[in-house]
Amino acid sequence: MANSAQARKRARQSVKVNAHNAALRSTLRTAIKKVIKAVESGDKAAAAAAFTANVGVIDRIADKKIIHKNKASRHKSRLSAAIKAMSGDIVAAGVKKEAKAAPKAKAAPKAAAKTTAAPKAKAAAKPKATKAKAAE
Repeated sequence: MANSAQARKRARQSVKVNAHNAALRSTLRTAIKKVIKAVESGDKAAAAAAFTANVGVIDRIADKKIIHKNKASRHKSRLSAAIKAMSGDIVAAGVKKEAKAAPKAKAAPKAAAKTTAAPKAKAAAKPKATKAKAAE
């Protein structure tokens, strides 16, 4: 039992805060279950609508630090991936399936960048050798 007035008040406040946070966690779980239920129903448009409606709930609860922001992000990512994996014409983010091929084209410039990096490394090695000769 609390021995001081301050500790007694703190105990009273913690009961209220704990009840409030529990209610928010319950809201979060309900929001996630709504999206999962929509995904399991098989209707991609309904699942996307449920996702967009409940993303705000997830973010709001993360902003209040009821859950960590990375956990909220992980939930949103997994729900979004489940929606995108569904068969259907509509994609949750509004991105067409043809746009996914664009990142593959970016792989070629990275390979070219690697070939240009090698001569720079050799050029950097030469001044080190001259410094060693100057020290001798």
